Amino acid sequence: MLKLDEIKELIKLIDETSIHELEIENEHTRITIRKPNRTESLIVNSVPASGAVFNQPQIVPQVPDAAAQQLPQAAPQAPAEETASVPADQLHQITSPMVGTFYAAPAPDAPPYVTVGSKVTEKTVVCIVEAMKLMNEIEAEVKGEIVEILVENGQLVEYGQPLFLVKKE
Repeated sequence: MLKLDEIKELIKLIDETSIHELEIENEHTRITIRKPNRTESLIVNSVPASGAVFNQPQIVPQVPDAAAQQLPQAAPQAPAEETASVPADQLHQITSPMVGTFYAAPAPDAPPYVTVGSKVTEKTVVCIVEAMKLMNEIEAEVKGEIVEILVENGQLVEYGQPLFLVKKE
């Protein structure tokens, strides 16, 4: 069992990194620490290995309900008009080769690697997927034109998740 000071140190370390969730399990206890998003407080669950929950704090909104309803919501990205006019056999999906965080640019203040309309070749770097503190450059894999970007900067992505649609040349 971890001591309270050790748990506090883990929370502090997670808060200072890009890790969003940590789960530690031994034969008697499971501890899950999740980094809060804008509308959640920190969640720390401690569960015995038997599965019985003995300490499960609730998610506490930091924004009053009325104010939360007024927050701007990101509209789902509608498919580009050009995508609809391109035959499916001419479209190539660039997918994530791993679980990680998608970054459209090499640095927060830098322009994105590609935008809709960018011409790419097989070796063109289109984004970075960060996994375990390693920045993995993702290449286009085909020659063509970016017709749609399917994820947002900073979004967590899964293995095999489509990131871009490319009209092949």
